[in-house]
Amino acid sequence: MSIVTRFAPSPTGYLHLGHAASAMAGHDLARGAGGRFLLRLEDIDAGRCRPGFAEAILEDLAWLGLAWDGAVRVQSAHFDEYRAVLARLEAMGLLYRCFCTRAAIAAALGAPHGAEAAYPGTCRGLDPALADARAAQGEPYALRLRMDRAAAMAGRLRYHEAAEGWVEADPRPHGDVVLARKDVPASYHLCVCHDDAAQEVTHVTRGEDLRAATDVHVLLQALLGWPHPAYAHHPLIRDAAGRRLAKRDRAATLRDLRDAGATPAQIREMVSCRIGDLASL
Repeated sequence: MSIVTRFAPSPTGYLHLGHAASAMAGHDLARGAGGRFLLRLEDIDAGRCRPGFAEAILEDLAWLGLAWDGAVRVQSAHFDEYRAVLARLEAMGLLYRCFCTRAAIAAALGAPHGAEAAYPGTCRGLDPALADARAAQGEPYALRLRMDRAAAMAGRLRYHEAAEGWVEADPRPHGDVVLARKDVPASYHLCVCHDDAAQEVTHVTRGEDLRAATDVHVLLQALLGWPHPAYAHHPLIRDAAGRRLAKRDRAATLRDLRDAGATPAQIREMVSCRIGDLASL
């Protein structure tokens, strides 16, 4: 089997060391096995993504010496494909419209302001005709997955994790996840699974902050008949205070490090001890 990996950043800011770790892990795994390394831009959030950041991603990867195979896949050019997947799930009776705002969900659960809150199922039993009428009147909504029904339909789920072997997956604690919104016709969960299947990705290398989402991803893969890639979730790169690097915290970017005199070889040395041993993939 030919190995296919990918690096899939969102052009919402400049790349930092954490991105370099994921990109190098995928690149090195593919090149070491004579496989293919793909680049994908996950730009479905039009409100936050910028063309300048997309251009900067290409420049930073080239500076690091990472070459990708084929054309760059840009998610915003494939919304029709994602709508078709949603139509399949809807035909399976697995989607419903939800009109709750994030603030309303947090309030219903008594969650602190700004805290991530699991959806309590407020709109799950809403009459479909009423939901259609509200949507037709222009009321904002999200499309949620009926998790209980989806999990029962999929049955036992598991995925292969580097250095661990087969891991049991249980997506039910995630609740009825959002798969699309009125203004954004696809969610991260749906797009990443669709694109990995469409691009025939065999091995996914990414940060451990996305490991929990893998349970949802293998569920969607099972429901839609898509292959299950192997996964390697590497430790996150953290700052001196132990905080994970994040764009919102203005973590030092690769551009900052380059301007300060760092070389690609030094960047590789900085992250090499964090990306783990991928040999078991």
